[in-house]
Amino acid sequence: MKYKRVLLKLSGEALMGEKQFGIDSHRLQTYASEIKTVHDAGLELAIVIGGGNIFRGVDSNDLGIDRVQGDYMGMLATVMNAMALQSTLEQHGLYTRLMAGLNMEQVCEPFIRRRAMRHMEKKRIVIFGAGIGNPYFTTDSTASLRAIEIEADVVLKGTRVDGVYSADPEKEPDATKYSTISFQEVLDKGLNVMDKTAFTLCQENELPIIVFDMNKEGNLNKLINGEELGTLIS
Repeated sequence: MKYKRVLLKLSGEALMGEKQFGIDSHRLQTYASEIKTVHDAGLELAIVIGGGNIFRGVDSNDLGIDRVQGDYMGMLATVMNAMALQSTLEQHGLYTRLMAGLNMEQVCEPFIRRRAMRHMEKKRIVIFGAGIGNPYFTTDSTASLRAIEIEADVVLKGTRVDGVYSADPEKEPDATKYSTISFQEVLDKGLNVMDKTAFTLCQENELPIIVFDMNKEGNLNKLINGEELGTLIS
């Protein structure tokens, strides 16, 4: 196994599967199965999941909702997704802990760095919900910050595309895929990997990012065993 401890970042939109909104149960089960495979192999795993399938804080202005209020609504959406993922993982026989950036004692533990690391040492999967508990920060920023705090070896960003391209491959079929690229090259080329705050956190702390297609069965297991998939940013 190439990595000991990783942070897996999943988008909320990915949970929609073929649906237009909400959570697709088949996609949840597929993700849980993939996660169980790598966990059973001995990987220490933390997960951050977005909330875009339910509500995106950045869309709140379109609804006439204050941005700060909208961001808190988005944080609650991530908790709903995290609870759904937690329940599905436990159906697969995995031990989990849900930790949140907001105080929600009935459903989540508060985020305490040492406790999170201890959970992983005990082979529990830790899911981080509610962002970092502050508005104006995305779940990408949450993933970067939590990965640094728990001393993860890498951030694995699971998306619906198989890496970083010179342009949007869904709009430009001739776009070039990068197998490896440096942090500085991503910035110089203006490529869209994460928001700048999240990306800079990884760059300054020399934390590599791998962008890969999470929806292709077996990809997560191949990655943690050292197979070159997606795009490595370092």
